[in-house]
Amino acid sequence: MSDSWKPTDDAQVLEAVAWASAEEVPLEIVGQGSKRSFGRPLQCERDLDLSGLSGITLYEPGELVLSAKAGTALSEIRAALEDARQELAFEPPDLAPFFGRPAGAGTLGGTIAANLSGPRRINAGAARDHFLGFQAVSGRGERFKSGGRVMKNVTGYDLPKLLAGSFGTLAVMTDVTVKVLPAPEKQRTVLLFGLDDAAAVAALSAALGSPHEVSGAAHLPAAVAAGSSVDFVAGAGTAVTAIRLEGHGPSVEARCAALREALAAGGPAAAAQEELHSQRSRTLWREIAELAPFVVRPELAVWRISVAPSEGPKVAATLADLPEMLHYFDWGGGLLWLGTAAGGTAEEVRVRGAVATVGGHATLLRAPARVRLAVPVFQPLDAARAALSRRVKEGFDPRRILNPGRMVPEL
Repeated sequence: MSDSWKPTDDAQVLEAVAWASAEEVPLEIVGQGSKRSFGRPLQCERDLDLSGLSGITLYEPGELVLSAKAGTALSEIRAALEDARQELAFEPPDLAPFFGRPAGAGTLGGTIAANLSGPRRINAGAARDHFLGFQAVSGRGERFKSGGRVMKNVTGYDLPKLLAGSFGTLAVMTDVTVKVLPAPEKQRTVLLFGLDDAAAVAALSAALGSPHEVSGAAHLPAAVAAGSSVDFVAGAGTAVTAIRLEGHGPSVEARCAALREALAAGGPAAAAQEELHSQRSRTLWREIAELAPFVVRPELAVWRISVAPSEGPKVAATLADLPEMLHYFDWGGGLLWLGTAAGGTAEEVRVRGAVATVGGHATLLRAPARVRLAVPVFQPLDAARAALSRRVKEGFDPRRILNPGRMVPEL
């Protein structure tokens, strides 16, 4: 079992990383541990526990900016934002239950490090698009910072974009600054029933291409919808296609009516329709964002597959014979969540082969440790990108002490 350090300020983080760099001791960077099994398993001599770096350090609602220590729980940040009727527009999901941890265990630093975004990414952007700046310690044992409190405060390299999605392999973030936005006053979700995958994605594409400002577009096949909060509306055995609209009350009502009329005008989307309002709508989108269909199926390996929306149904059909296959779509069909029995190498070859035929990438989000050691967890890089990644790692962490091997074995 590895020893654990729990610094309570930036100076202690700097001291710990500088010592580890000098002694070439690998460190596993941990917030509250909610995503510890996301990525390749690590075997580090010591843990660097950042949960002691907690608390909001700056919040200016009028300036739409918030700074917090990297170990600050997302639940604390959400509570502060709700009091001011604001939010993190990229809708970060709480994946702790999905990974078998208590709800609410995620941190701001971990969310940014994994670049986690929810259904609203289709119109609000990803986590990295709301990441303004940070303070951090590199694997060289050097303190540095980048960015600031406004979106255009970037000179030289845009390091926030680089660290978002780096999974702690480049630097230990100690303080994070993000953009916040006003929370929508109202939301409604239009539901279409009974569409197959291809017809559903076509309906979602039509809605996203309309002038009605869609902020969520997902499709739940019958097997997934049956266990969701819309089951009471749809009825057992019925697929559900969900389209969300948000904003001021009168605007949402008018846009929702216009969208329903347009969808009912013809084609497969002229299926039965219904609406979810307020809390029921929020519950559905929270289930979609936080992978509720797979939370109740912890035995399944889960893949996150990103392809062009029109290709999503083809990939799902190609993989339909995988053992215990369960799937649904988000981001208008461009994000395919796929669960299957954890089969290891043969399954990975099938998934990556299906994705390669249409173009895209696949990440093994959840699987037993033995599987995550045996197969690539993240999309394999071509030679040019792999060489670039090695040079970046060399610049930030030449002795490979920060989460070594979390993304690929050699880094």
